[in-house]
This record gives sequence, C-alpha cells and structure tokens, in this order.
Amino acid sequence: MTRRDARRAHQPAAVAAWTDAGREVAHVLATRGEAGVDTLEPEKCGPLREREQRAGAAVVGVTAVEFLDHADGVIEYGTALCRDIAAAIRRHRPELVITLNHRDTWGGVAWNSPDHVAVGRATLDAAGDAGNRWISHAVDATAGLDRAVRSLLEHRTSIEVLTGERFGGRPAVAFELFPRG
Repeated sequence: MTRRDARRAHQPAAVAAWTDAGREVAHVLATRGEAGVDTLEPEKCGPLREREQRAGAAVVGVTAVEFLDHADGVIEYGTALCRDIAAAIRRHRPELVITLNHRDTWGGVAWNSPDHVAVGRATLDAAGDAGNRWISHAVDATAGLDRAVRSLLEHRTSIEVLTGERFGGRPAVAFELFPRG
C-alpha cells in the first residue's frame, strides 16, 4: 500500500466513525471515474466504478451518492464546475464539506491529478458560493478608490517586510517551488 493509498483508506474510516455517531454523510463526485483505469474502456469503466463507489459508500453508512457527470480526465476549473458543486452543497446542506487535495502536489513529493486540483479548488469556492443566494455581486468602489490606496499605504510595516532586507530592499514576489519527480 502506498502513502497515497493509505490516505485514501483513512477517509472511509472517518466516514464510518461519523455515520456510527449518527451523522448523515453524502458523497458527491464530479465524475464517474470512467477514465481512471487504463485497462478498461471508459464506457465499461464508468458504470463499474459507479457501482463500486455506491457499494463502498454503503459499507460505511453513506446515505447518498451523487455523480455530477463531468467528463473524467478533462475537468476544467470554472463556472460550470463551481455551479454544479454549489448546487449539490445546497441540496445536501452539509455541516462540513471535505474535498480532494486541491494543491499541485501530494506533500511536495508527487504531482497531483489536474482533475483533483480543479475539483478541490472549485469545491472551496463553491462552498462559499452555496451560501450566497445572489452568487455574484460587486460594489462600485470608484468613489473610495483613492482612499483605499492611501489606506493600504498606511500598512508600512507590512510593506517594509515585503521589500526589506530579505529581498535586497526591492519589491519581490515569493513562490513555493515543487519538484517534478
């Protein structure tokens, strides 16, 4: 069993503990996993993985399993994905939302699946959107824009840290580096 497989095994154990304690748990999956097994054609793999997901969920007491029917292997972060996840959150009204690893890597060691990154990030955004009945809103900030800039400039300590000795006194942007390997 790999470290990644071990992490996956912990999730059903946590779900079992929650359902044993009387919590209702729903699984919402963006795809049916049809492109996830190299030795199976997608039209055979999707229904098989759906059956396995439903069976595995039942074992740990999951009350609902829902598939959003995005195409496996080619998920893109965007409005459609966020909308579908937010709608599912509204339907199920969870106390807690758990999602995939939304980071580019698994602990800086192995590159993460682009589908997992997209779904994880969309879930984070959708969780906020699900509670906002208007979804998208903005406030005209034209009148206060100059004062807003002056206000930000008052944060001298933060600005000095960002442009201090660490970066040779120059404005700089820090990046997190991930090895590909």
